[in-house]
Amino acid sequence: MAIRIILFVALLCLTEFYFIKKILKTVRVSFPNYPEKRINLFRNIGVVFFNLFALFVIVIWTYQAIAHPVNFSFPQGKLIDYLLVYPFWFFIMLMIQCILFFLIIDIIKLLLFPLYKKHKTKILPFEARLFLIIIIFFAAYIPLRMFYDYYTVNIRETVYHKKDIPEELNNLRIVLISDIHADRYTDRKRVLRYVRKINSTKPDLVLIAGDLISSGPQYIDSVANYLGRINSTYGVYSCVGDHDNWAYRNDNARSRREITDALSKHNVFMFDDKRQTLMIDTASIGITFATETYSKRISKGKLDSLAAKNSQNDLNIMLVHQPQKFLVNDAVKKGYDLIFAGHTHGGQETFLFPFLNLTPTMAETMKIKGDFFFGKTMMVICPGLGMSIAPVRYNSTPGIVVIDVKK
Repeated sequence: MAIRIILFVALLCLTEFYFIKKILKTVRVSFPNYPEKRINLFRNIGVVFFNLFALFVIVIWTYQAIAHPVNFSFPQGKLIDYLLVYPFWFFIMLMIQCILFFLIIDIIKLLLFPLYKKHKTKILPFEARLFLIIIIFFAAYIPLRMFYDYYTVNIRETVYHKKDIPEELNNLRIVLISDIHADRYTDRKRVLRYVRKINSTKPDLVLIAGDLISSGPQYIDSVANYLGRINSTYGVYSCVGDHDNWAYRNDNARSRREITDALSKHNVFMFDDKRQTLMIDTASIGITFATETYSKRISKGKLDSLAAKNSQNDLNIMLVHQPQKFLVNDAVKKGYDLIFAGHTHGGQETFLFPFLNLTPTMAETMKIKGDFFFGKTMMVICPGLGMSIAPVRYNSTPGIVVIDVKK
């Protein structure tokens, strides 16, 4: 805990130092007659305001590390969100997004340093204007985009073709959803809006790639109730996600058990390393529910036993939360037709960058959302609905994926 606090503070300070230095230089060059005292005053007010949340978190982390209190958590409420939480995350997004472009300019300056040094006086005003444009643009764009990504749900349609699919499965409509993350940010209105979107697609089968809650047991019954309103001809099924283990942090088995029981009361079924066969007339669909999470990993032996009867089915699907490379490779070898996954949130915070958008999710996988093909096997990764760590999405619109199975 102490190491985490130190690293968090160090990284935050370094990033802010670079960003604020650039802003101050831009302001001084762009507005040379503006009083230095006012510039420093606004700088100090801004630094304190945007870092209040971080300061509170550091104090709480330190207190927890020293005192080990029972049932102690950060204060919650809309006032706290709008005064502390959202401003902090807006500032973080603004810093990172602007810095990506500032670094490009600084690298160009470094490469052309002899020329830049010679004409520095003439270049500085143009450089300041460019920085000012970047700052103003993203200061407006980021909150608008966060608002859009909070209230919008995209429906993406794709098709999976299989040559020898029986007629009973031709035009089967599977809807993939994931990462509901029910909590005080992804509340009743937001989840029910997602459910209405799902129902509008008229699904034959709905599969959920885990993470139904964020943490704590208080949202288990409510999310089960909301998901029970999904209308699907052949049912609604889910695998286990990371956060489904964390309703009770010290008792992962209890977390999975309570979520599974709550869902089953509303005819939504969660399976933990199980295989189910779904019959549609005389055609059969084999669905493998693989549990690959931070808290519980699937073994090679378990994968072998789950895939043992693949040849007996007309369509084989693997549903898993984390699209780990070894798991995908094994599924391809074992003849799965479809692999469905979530976990990535579509790159929950995706930063605009020339030729390649960047997201922290890339540290874990480059396969963030969309369709990926491995021979005859198609993998689909759903961007999901909810949020984790940061209570915002940026350039990552929530989504539902509709997969139509066709000959």
